[in-house]
Amino acid sequence: MSDALVEVRDLTRIFGNVRAVDGVSFDIQPGQAIGFIGENGAGKTTTMRMMVTLDLPDAGSIRVRGHDVVSEPLPVRRLVGWMPDHYGTYDFMNVWEYLDFFARAQGFEGRDRDMRVDEVMEFTGLHELKDRPMNKLSKGQAQRLCLGRTLIPDPELLILDEPAAGLDPRARIEFKNLVRLLAREGKTLFISSHILTELEEMCDAMLFISGGRIVHQGSSESLKQREGHPAYVRLKLSREDSRVQEWLAYQQGLELAEMDGVNLRLKLSDAGPEELEQLLKKLVQDGFPVCGFQREDIRLEDAFVDLIDNPGASS
Repeated sequence: MSDALVEVRDLTRIFGNVRAVDGVSFDIQPGQAIGFIGENGAGKTTTMRMMVTLDLPDAGSIRVRGHDVVSEPLPVRRLVGWMPDHYGTYDFMNVWEYLDFFARAQGFEGRDRDMRVDEVMEFTGLHELKDRPMNKLSKGQAQRLCLGRTLIPDPELLILDEPAAGLDPRARIEFKNLVRLLAREGKTLFISSHILTELEEMCDAMLFISGGRIVHQGSSESLKQREGHPAYVRLKLSREDSRVQEWLAYQQGLELAEMDGVNLRLKLSDAGPEELEQLLKKLVQDGFPVCGFQREDIRLEDAFVDLIDNPGASS
């Protein structure tokens, strides 16, 4: 018998002629924090909705603690907390009333209900907002409220769909700290996000999906160390030079990745010591005022884009 908390096997979901999820399989172990990464339309939200019993697969299976999400949805719902990327607000309902409503819906009564709502407000920092109308909250406050709603039944598994989307930097840090606290408390987390650097900090494993299929599983480091990735060089000029983009257009195996005035980031198909030496020599010989030149470690975003563009490279 598997020790996995969640077992997904050959999961498939079809909408018309589109295979939104195409034979996806993975496991989630108890206590893991998994980052779920993919472009818009890759199949992330569809997969997550099936995991929380809000959609039905056309083929394959999902089991949570051994319970099938299709034939045994009620025990699955007791184990899983779902935080969608958007949720409805209600006029004339404040923060405390909203959480109290969901505590009632989850079967909490009397003093137990009051205590559970109080615990959740304490954890999410919502006490000072308890009388605030929920449709008057900032984006960050609203995300904390949605997380609070998700935490009411104290679920073993939390599935969070783009929880930091649209947050300002301060609110993003606050929310990230809450997620880290949940991980330290032993919660199992499955988080989809476009903010890859934050997932890299919060999660101990990554699941990459593209075109409805899993294209990589493992740590962020295992993806960044995948063979065949391009290399990057950070270049700084002492003054702006209008020739640089035209010059780069004629250099084989070299392209401009980013440019901000005198700061450039170059993408190289091959960047061994000799290639880097020759590149720097050529830049200087062709008259560019180079004052900074350094190879960079590949970023998770770069590795992901390269994985999508070059899926056949070895892992």
